[in-house]
Amino acid sequence: MSRRPARTEHPHGSGGVTVAGDQVLTLPNLISAVRLLGVPLFLYLFLVAEADVAAIVVLAVGGTTDWVDGWIARRLRQVSRLGELLDPLADRLYILATLLAFTAREVVPWQFTAALLARELLLLGSLAVLRRHGYGPPPVHYVGKTATFLLLAAFPILLLAETVTAVATAASAIGWGLAWWGLVLYWVAGGMYVVQAGRLVRAVRARSGGAAA
Repeated sequence: MSRRPARTEHPHGSGGVTVAGDQVLTLPNLISAVRLLGVPLFLYLFLVAEADVAAIVVLAVGGTTDWVDGWIARRLRQVSRLGELLDPLADRLYILATLLAFTAREVVPWQFTAALLARELLLLGSLAVLRRHGYGPPPVHYVGKTATFLLLAAFPILLLAETVTAVATAASAIGWGLAWWGLVLYWVAGGMYVVQAGRLVRAVRARSGGAAA
């Protein structure tokens, strides 16, 4: 969360580290960019064309490739600062766009959407406080990545339940199971980020107080 280059585990597990570089034209960044383009495509298919089957495919591809860009970046040693921004940005846009579209067509209740949006507002407030004290966004925690994976897996299954009546009961049960677990872990991760931000702010204030004394 500092201004120093991010450090990630060595892709081959040798105990070394890979430092995020300034590369832009990399395969992981290209995958993240394509995932971003999938957001407006999904919205068009789902809300305008009402091509639900095609929308399911776009959601499924966007969700299943969530881990691909990060895995390739570590494998090929192409970790970059741009990639560290694009990956979570694509995740959040997929989640928010899907939630709003699903709420508009009553696939999910507005209470579920409100619970996820409230978590995003909490995180935005924490990020604003961190920036005021000279820190960047917190590193992505595995709990947050797990929550994102569960939500991105739940959405196409929930849409499948609304589209294909033959599998509606089973798909609905699986989809909502994933969605509720994703929501819980999403809030757990948000709480962890807030606690981490609070510790950093207190440390800054303690240093400032010591310098003033």
